[in-house]
Amino acid sequence: MQHRQPSLVTKLFYGFGSVAFGVKDNGFAFFLLLYYNQVLGLPANWVGFGIMLALMIDAFLDPIIGYVSDHLKTPWGRRHPFMYASALPVAASYFLLWDPPAGLSHEGLFVYLLITAVGVRAMISFYEIPSSSLVAELTDDYDQRTAILSYRYFFGWAGGLTLSILAYSFFLQPDAEHAVGVLNVNGYRAYGIVSSVVMAVAILTSALGTHSYIPYLRKPSERPHGFAGTVREVFATLSNQSFIALFCAGICLAMAAGLMASLSIYFNTYFWELSSGQISMMVVANFFSATAAVAVSPGVTTRYGKKSGAVRIATLLLLTGPIPVILRLVDLFPANGSPFLLPILLISNTVSVTLIIVFSVLVSSMVADVVEDSEITTGRRSEGMFFAVNSFVQKAVSGIGIFVSTLVLRAIDFPADAKPGAVDPEVIRSLGLVYVPLLGVLIVVVIGFLRAYRITRAGHEANLRRLAERRSEAAAAEAK
Repeated sequence: MQHRQPSLVTKLFYGFGSVAFGVKDNGFAFFLLLYYNQVLGLPANWVGFGIMLALMIDAFLDPIIGYVSDHLKTPWGRRHPFMYASALPVAASYFLLWDPPAGLSHEGLFVYLLITAVGVRAMISFYEIPSSSLVAELTDDYDQRTAILSYRYFFGWAGGLTLSILAYSFFLQPDAEHAVGVLNVNGYRAYGIVSSVVMAVAILTSALGTHSYIPYLRKPSERPHGFAGTVREVFATLSNQSFIALFCAGICLAMAAGLMASLSIYFNTYFWELSSGQISMMVVANFFSATAAVAVSPGVTTRYGKKSGAVRIATLLLLTGPIPVILRLVDLFPANGSPFLLPILLISNTVSVTLIIVFSVLVSSMVADVVEDSEITTGRRSEGMFFAVNSFVQKAVSGIGIFVSTLVLRAIDFPADAKPGAVDPEVIRSLGLVYVPLLGVLIVVVIGFLRAYRITRAGHEANLRRLAERRSEAAAAEAK
C-alpha cells in the first residue's frame, strides 16, 4: 500500500504525544531518587533497587504490549486503541507516585514505590509503544523518518523540561520549614498533580491528531498458532543482527544518559553548589538543545547516514561531556560562586544534551529501518515488537541509570539529608572521580556496538524495492 507523506501538522501532533513520556522520564531521572532518598528518607540503595525491579518487570511487559499491538484487529487499527485507553491510567499512576501516604515505614514506602513505579511504567508503555511504532508506518523514507522522530524527541524533551522548570521555579522553593527548595516535600505533590494533567492531555491530543491516518496504516499479519509458534515468531523477529547491535548500544547509552541525568541534581546542588534559580537556568538551556536537535538530526542523516552519524555524535559526547568535572578535579575550573561558573556550565550542558538528543533520534530512526530489513527475512512487519524493545531501552535511562547512580552514591558514602556546602570535600571529589571514568567506558562500549549495525541508505532502499516487488507479485497472483 502506498502511504501518504505526513504533513507538518501531522508531525507536530505525532510528536506532541511524547510530552507524556518526557514528563515521566524527567521525573524519574531528575527527581525520584532525590525525593524518596533525601526528602522521604528511604535509603538510596533501596530506591535504586525498587526502580530497578520495576524496570525488570517492565522488560517482560513491553514485548507483550508490542506483540499484541502488532496483531490487534479493530476498526481503529492496531495502535490507536492502546493510545486512547492509556491516557487516564497514565495520569492516575503518575500522581500516586508523588503522593505516598504519610507515616509509612521504610519497608512500606519501598513497597509503595515499587507498585507505583511499575504502574507508571506499564501505563506509559500502553501509549508509548504503539505510538512510537507509527513512525515506520507513516513513511518508509530514510530521511523523513529522522525528521519525524526529531519532532517526537523535541516534544519529549520540551515537555519534561517545562515541568522541571515549573518544579524548580514554583513548586520546589524554600519556605519557612525547608531551607533548600529541592527538599520541600509539599512541592512534589503539586508537581505530581500538574504533571498528571499534562500527560493525559498530551496523549489524547496526539491520538486524535493522528486518528485520520488509521485507514492508511498497515494491517496486522496473521498470528501464529499456539504458544510455541508465538515464541518462535518473537525470537525470529528480534534476532535481526542490526537490531541486536542497536539494543546493546542503546542499553549502554541509557546507562550513560541515566547516570548523567540522575546525578545531575547531585552535581548541581552539591558539586557546583548552584541555587534553585541557577538550576532552573540549566534546565531552561536544554530547550536550546532540543530545538538544535530538531535542526541538526535530519542534516546528520543526509550528510553522514544514520550509523556513521551516530558514531560521530557518540564520539563527540565522549570528548565533551565530562570536561567540566575533569577540569574541576585538576583545579582548572572556576570556583563555586564565581560569576564565570554558571555560563560555562550552561554552554557545556547545552552541547552535551544536544548530542544526546541527536543520537537518540538517529538510533530510533535506525530501529524504524530494521522493520523492512526484518520483513525481508520473516515476511512480517513487527513495528510494535521492535519499538517495544526500543522503548524499554529508553526507559532504562531512569531505571538502570538510577540504579547505577545509587551504587555510585553508596560507594562514596554520600550522606543522607546532606546540606550544600556542608558535605566532606573528599566525598564531593570522589563523586567526580567515579563518575568520569564510568561515563567514558559506557560511551566507548556504545560506539563499539554501533559498528555492528549494517543497514545503510542504499541497503534500506534495496529492501524497499524487494518488498515492492513481492507485493506486486502477490497482487498479480491473487488477480489470476
